[in-house]
Amino acid sequence: MPCQDLPEGLPISEADWKQSPPSVRAFVLWQQELITQLMKRVEELEAKLVQNSNNSNRPPSSDAPHQRAKRESKGKGKPGAIMGHKGYQQSLLTPTEVVPREPELCSCGCKGFTNLRVYYTHQHIELPEIPMQVTHFVLKEGECESCGRTCKGSVPQGFQVGYGPRFTGLVGELTGGQRSSRSSVKEFIQSVLQVPISCGGIQRCVDRVSRAILPYYEAMAAKVRSAKVNFIDETSWYQHGVLAWLWVMVNPSVAFFSVKASRSKKAFEELVGHWAGILVSDGYGVYLKWVKDRQTCLAHLIRRAKGLSERKDPAVARFGERVRSELHRLLNWANAPPTQGDVSTWYARVCHLIDSHRARKDEAGKLARHLDKEMGNLWVFLLEEGVEPTNNRAERALRFAVIWRRMMQGSFNEKGDRWVERILSLRETCRLRGLPTYPILVEALTCSFQNRTPDASWI
Repeated sequence: MPCQDLPEGLPISEADWKQSPPSVRAFVLWQQELITQLMKRVEELEAKLVQNSNNSNRPPSSDAPHQRAKRESKGKGKPGAIMGHKGYQQSLLTPTEVVPREPELCSCGCKGFTNLRVYYTHQHIELPEIPMQVTHFVLKEGECESCGRTCKGSVPQGFQVGYGPRFTGLVGELTGGQRSSRSSVKEFIQSVLQVPISCGGIQRCVDRVSRAILPYYEAMAAKVRSAKVNFIDETSWYQHGVLAWLWVMVNPSVAFFSVKASRSKKAFEELVGHWAGILVSDGYGVYLKWVKDRQTCLAHLIRRAKGLSERKDPAVARFGERVRSELHRLLNWANAPPTQGDVSTWYARVCHLIDSHRARKDEAGKLARHLDKEMGNLWVFLLEEGVEPTNNRAERALRFAVIWRRMMQGSFNEKGDRWVERILSLRETCRLRGLPTYPILVEALTCSFQNRTPDASWI
């Protein structure tokens, strides 16, 4: 057996190494290889320990308190707006009462004044007592004078349920729009409105709201599937403890949520339907197979590169820092369009960077190969109007739902899933358009109680 070279770092001389038995040398070499593998594994595990929302795809809510960056003071001035900042005052509402106030007494003792004029309007807002409108329909029965048959009175159309559209809409707003639990809504109604109601009664109100806003939900699905550009993302959801997935398909004017049993390609196809526009997403495998134009989220890649830049291996750290720098430069072009020379130079640098690390077997090689596959999807935002370089729009749309999931632990059954996806779609669409949700809920319930279809043309 030929004598192999002395491994680096072994505390023996070259002569002793050559004189040692072949079995000892083979064992030492095996130990050296094992130590190298274990050190690499330790480095990977240590890198996971320091992962946070800034250097990985983990959400900010998962950051430990000590990992959150401290806010740096921007100066020694007082908190609040800086000098010259445009102020925002309370807008004047339509008054229910106007009380003129004239000067009472001058400092000289005179009580008479001329040329009176308005110089300021002080607005005082107060919540009045809320007397509930309670109507009793006293149903009577009697015998027909002609045939003697007993006939009974009935409840008028639109009043068959025990709570009106405004009351039911308030329950829907608190439950879905404010993600309050059934018990919290019950306490609020009993405390503020002085109306006794059970959790079962609240659930029946929620079910009515869910049925009433179904036409809006279907209109939102049709609208979002006809858009040129959509931002898509997904997050975990739970149905009575069983893992499911909440998907969102959103653009600047409308949002569409859907709860699916899986995170598969089939679930994605059910979400998008026949839509064939430009997709903005992260690097999840299902999205990578999109056959149309797609913009990959640069923020995800930047965080991944930052994680590599913090590794102990100098080569990996250097590669991560260079990738991060190039992606930041590309991201900045969203606000400052580049010249053709800038693009050509950037492309040449990135291709050289990928080629020099493509063959590596570590995390740097994985990122290099991923960038190579995604190269054509990095700058679609520079070519197509309405495309953004990141998927932050979809992530912001999911944030409300993620907090709801943490508070309520998901939904209980299939009916709960339908309620979640409908109210989330309505709420986010209204937020995107600057509209309040409560009046829309009231209109939908009014139409539902009267067996009419609500007007969804505003969507």
